[in-house]
This record gives sequence, C-alpha cells and structure tokens, in this order.
Amino acid sequence: MAYAVVRVRGSVGVRGDIADTLKMLRLHRVNHCVIIPNTETYRGMLNKVKDYVTYGEIDKDTLIKLILKRGRLPGNKRLNEEKIKELTELSIEDLSEKIINGEINLKNTPLKPVFRLHPPKKGYDKGGIKKPFSVGGALGYRGSEINKLLDKMI
Repeated sequence: MAYAVVRVRGSVGVRGDIADTLKMLRLHRVNHCVIIPNTETYRGMLNKVKDYVTYGEIDKDTLIKLILKRGRLPGNKRLNEEKIKELTELSIEDLSEKIINGEINLKNTPLKPVFRLHPPKKGYDKGGIKKPFSVGGALGYRGSEINKLLDKMI
C-alpha cells in the first residue's frame, strides 16, 4: 500500500530536523503531494513531520486521476495516457497498480515525483490546519479519507 502525503503548513518557525525531513520527502511548498511506499523508514519520517503534513492510503482511481490531471514530465510538460504508455510501456491502470503495490517507485519513472495541487475546495475541515485529523483538523494520518481531500485539491 502506498501513502499520499500532502504538505499543509508552511515553513516559518519549523525546527531544523523537521525541515530536513520535509526536504527529503520533497515537500518544499504547501499543497505539494508525493506518493511514497509503506516502509518502516518512510513511516518514521511521517511520524516526525505529522504536525506539518496529512497522509493516508491512496486508492487506484484517485492515483489515476492525480497522474492524469496534475502529473508532469520534466520541463513542466503535461501528461496523457498515450505519453505514459510510450514512456513506461505500461497503461495508466497498470502503472498506478504497481505504484500502489510498491513494485515501482514514482521516482524511478519519467514522471516528476511531486504533484502541485490547488488548495482544497471548501477548505480542509472545521478544525483548521493546526489540529490533528482525529479532532477535526487537517494534520496527521487520515487513512482512506485522503482520497476525498485529494479529489477536492485536484
């Protein structure tokens, strides 16, 4: 299972070790999203930056929509299904299935590993961006609810 990680909070007043971890995750700006595999190393990184990001398990349909709408090639070139088939020799469904199962890492494909998203339509949640998801805010682990957030941001 792969995680979708979205940066929610900015960089002012962030401790150095947390800022370094956000850089290692390639989350340089607010509303940037990365897809990472579910490994112990990445879970430790997510635990460190849980007060600045929201994350959860992404499903196949949301990943397909994310790649087609917000995915880019180097040079900020847009993607379509034919280009993906030409570059990876996989259909968009097969590529997303392999990314979710951890067989392919997104950074090993010709796609850019970061998705630049819009702010969510109608906002995050009533709790704002300084409270965890468990008490109604936007931060931390959200499980499969990340798919609803990504739909609002695509």
